[in-house]
Amino acid sequence: MVVEDSDFSGFDFDDDEDGFEGGSQSERVPTGIKGFDELCGGGLLKNRSYLVSGNAGSGKSTFSIQYLHNGVVEYDEPGILVVTEEDPKNIRENMKSYNMDLKKLEQHDKLAILDSQSAKVGIPTDEEYVEVDPFDMDSTLKRIVEIKEDIGAKRCVFDSTTSLGFVSDTQKQLRINFLKLSATLSAIGLTSLLTSEVLDKNRMSRFDMEEFVTEGTIRLYNERKEGVRSRSIEVYKMRGSDHSKKINPFEISSKGIEVHPKEDVYF
Repeated sequence: MVVEDSDFSGFDFDDDEDGFEGGSQSERVPTGIKGFDELCGGGLLKNRSYLVSGNAGSGKSTFSIQYLHNGVVEYDEPGILVVTEEDPKNIRENMKSYNMDLKKLEQHDKLAILDSQSAKVGIPTDEEYVEVDPFDMDSTLKRIVEIKEDIGAKRCVFDSTTSLGFVSDTQKQLRINFLKLSATLSAIGLTSLLTSEVLDKNRMSRFDMEEFVTEGTIRLYNERKEGVRSRSIEVYKMRGSDHSKKINPFEISSKGIEVHPKEDVYF
């Protein structure tokens, strides 16, 4: 469904590729992911939105949720996780394998999970935070604003932006919706990661436009070489900040993701 006349007031949404310029260059938000912050000058720029893209099994969701988890336990920064394609119960269970107890963080009002998939597929849910109209971008953004005020959130993850294709009838509308999401999260003071599934290893995003309306792109790879799959990460773009131009390997263990910044990967 496309919303032609938006009632989401209070923000100026201008379809400008330069995006939102909130947060000074000196203000960094460390991800806490071992080895990653070394690739981008100590962390993400505050109050900006970043694309985290990759093919299946590359670790997009793990990377992003670990960013939220570390924000709470290491930096006392509450976070919001918006899930559009997976049951929150499964996410909580999956993250336990990395010693991340999301339920405990929720019980202490340090993490809120917005269920934006149950209503979409028409199944009941007992989640505390539910988006009842997941096909309406403005409704989802209002819900995020409300949750931010409830828990004092500083970080946000939107997993996954592939769902924006369902609320956009044209490429132009898709671009506007993506820019609206990115700009709004920045405008209300959230440093955010927006995940995107990539079908071609030579592309940076699903719809070939997400990297232009976010402040940076973090590309994850899961490639098969000589019969073995290996994972690697690239900071493809980061506006306003110097960053590594290399592709570095990473591994996923019981401690989550660990990047090896001193090692290179060549395709």
